[in-house]
Amino acid sequence: MRALVTGATGFVGSHVVDRLLERGHEVVALIRSPAKAQGLQERGVQLVRGDLGDIPALTTAADGVDVVYHVAALTGAVDEAEFLQANREGTANVVRAARAGGGDPRLVLISSMAAGGPAERGRPRQGAGEDRPVTMYGRSKLASEVVVREQPLPWTILRPPTIYGPRDRDNFIAIFKAARSGFSPVFGDGSQQLSMVHVDDLAEAILLAGESPAVLGGTYYTNHPEVLTSAELVEHVGRALGRSVRLVPLPEWLTRSALTVTGAWAAAFRQRTILRADKANEFYQAAWTGDPAPFIAATGWTPRFDARTGLAHTAEWYRTAGWL
Repeated sequence: MRALVTGATGFVGSHVVDRLLERGHEVVALIRSPAKAQGLQERGVQLVRGDLGDIPALTTAADGVDVVYHVAALTGAVDEAEFLQANREGTANVVRAARAGGGDPRLVLISSMAAGGPAERGRPRQGAGEDRPVTMYGRSKLASEVVVREQPLPWTILRPPTIYGPRDRDNFIAIFKAARSGFSPVFGDGSQQLSMVHVDDLAEAILLAGESPAVLGGTYYTNHPEVLTSAELVEHVGRALGRSVRLVPLPEWLTRSALTVTGAWAAAFRQRTILRADKANEFYQAAWTGDPAPFIAATGWTPRFDARTGLAHTAEWYRTAGWL
């Protein structure tokens, strides 16, 4: 099989490339930085330099592929227009390029739980419908889903929740570093319910989405079935580090005030950031949970890492890599 991976040098995309190569597939990667992609080229990945706005590069990369794994996305932006330009229009460009070759490649879009919006406590979200994203990022990811659903190629959409594991520099490393100090901030009272997925499990789910005929035309949540609270998450991180961690509750007014300031500063200087006022709309919801049962039933996917084992595995990787 010949597969195109966008975002191949990123956290999730790099793990997808690993799995594809392990299975002997031919891999093409759309890359912006040749320096970051040097290791991929040494492993036999065909590199095409460009970004999601570069139609000629995308067309070259998509030529003759059987599956397109569209992993790349913008997670921090100057404003909502930039989010939409990268995530909605970038996805539209990927679709155009995939169709330009005259073939019929499968398209797997890695969306986000943010596209569906928060869940009710005790009622994990399932599939698409009644979506209510609460951030600019979430709305842009939902818009990218609409693009995919309205085009003629065979497609599958995945909505992973919080992703963690080796190579994550942006999210959990900060939680680990805070927990190592013996104190960790938590939004509200720590009762928010969460779904999570280890990046190794997610990479396996992504490949299954590109192979299984049973998931064509569907939108699926891909997370471990376990539901835990934000306080329990911090406790698991502390346990993985061998530390007792004291929770520091952050009241909503304080978080919103701080994010308003950082967002205003970023807007004034046209800087990309995820730390905007609307991010608090995520932090103080009752639940961010998804039901993976439909995807598991359709593909046989078996996530290996619950929070306890997955966070211990991540902590060990961070130590070995010298990140902690």
